Amino acid sequence: MIAAILTVYAAVSTTLLPQLLIRASWSDRAPQLAICLWLAACGSAIASSILAAVATAVPADTIGHGLASVIEACFAMLHSGFDPATMSLGGWLALAAGGLIVAWAASGVGAVLLAASRERRRHAEMLRLLGRRDSELDAIVLEYDEPLVYCLPGRQGETVITTAALRSLTPEYVAAVLAHERAHLRGRHHLVLALAEGLKRAFPVLPLFVKANTEVARLVELRADDVAARHHPRLHIAAALVSLATGRTPAFTLGAGGDTALARIRRMLHPAVPLCQREKLAGMIAVGVLLAGPAAVALIPGVTALVAHHCHNLFLL
Repeated sequence: MIAAILTVYAAVSTTLLPQLLIRASWSDRAPQLAICLWLAACGSAIASSILAAVATAVPADTIGHGLASVIEACFAMLHSGFDPATMSLGGWLALAAGGLIVAWAASGVGAVLLAASRERRRHAEMLRLLGRRDSELDAIVLEYDEPLVYCLPGRQGETVITTAALRSLTPEYVAAVLAHERAHLRGRHHLVLALAEGLKRAFPVLPLFVKANTEVARLVELRADDVAARHHPRLHIAAALVSLATGRTPAFTLGAGGDTALARIRRMLHPAVPLCQREKLAGMIAVGVLLAGPAAVALIPGVTALVAHHCHNLFLL
């Protein structure tokens, strides 16, 4: 029963849940919370699939005994409570499916991280040869005839601006757009993007992971805009984006321009009202439910067994 509930939830969360999340009109008003919600939804779907496999393979009474005493449950599973030799073929197949899901997701994220690291290393070597550090800007200036501003994440993250961008932007606009890039570096947005892209690579046919990758890429830009707007006028950020909107940054970097630039310009010029405390709390509760929900469902047999055990002892007393 528990395995069936978790399986149904995994199917619903990967197909119908993204349609609900994509309609959330508040996401642009709280991009960081929206990022957490998308990633929590992805984690929830994967966790429910894995727990469904475990619930299929491991008897419910063993899980219940584990709640009474984790150590005793481990010995019980090894000696008396759970004998692997008695597990059915379906149980072994369920465990194998759960392990495959974990391995497949990890391989997708790992592949993206390795490829990004390799490309960033090459780009960093190119910048050391062709770029020059500007101590006043605290950025690397690259001789290039296209206006670009981007950051190169990594152990020693760098912000990069081209000479064409310096010619086309005023000093105020340069400071604003560099603040946007530094927000990417401080927020470790490259890791968030790698996680979303890796899960999409692992599960490319599932709508949740496809839409999460697109939305997270958009939302991290909004988040960086908001962080930069704490110290620079929104008008300066919007004006800089106008000049950088058509720029194409190198692969595996995060740039101020790009496909979302026009929508972000409108957002900077016409800022929406931030979420109130009640709305933020509701969003955080939703994140918590998504993360804890599958585990809570999987533990229902254990909770039931634990309550029954205590009630039985009280009755004997």
